[in-house]
Amino acid sequence: MFASSSVGQLSYSSSSMLYFEWILDSTVSHHMSPDSLSFAYVPLSFSIHVMIIDDTFMPIVGVDSVITLHLSLSNVYLISNLTLNLAFVG
Repeated sequence: MFASSSVGQLSYSSSSMLYFEWILDSTVSHHMSPDSLSFAYVPLSFSIHVMIIDDTFMPIVGVDSVITLHLSLSNVYLISNLTLNLAFVG
């Protein structure tokens, strides 16, 4: 499985990212988040990576739903190396 995003080139630092903020992105193939506290993820028993805009790969740690007061997303990829939340919009 591969996902790419032009948003990936924007400079965000994880210390300044507010994890409740989500970027709507029509160029990614799945919802993705680096925030492990947002959901109780299901660890993957096999290795899957996503490709980002600069052709590097990031490992998916797990997959689960994210449910907040204002948002409910299923099948969200937990990717620790991301610096922002991406919500797929078609």
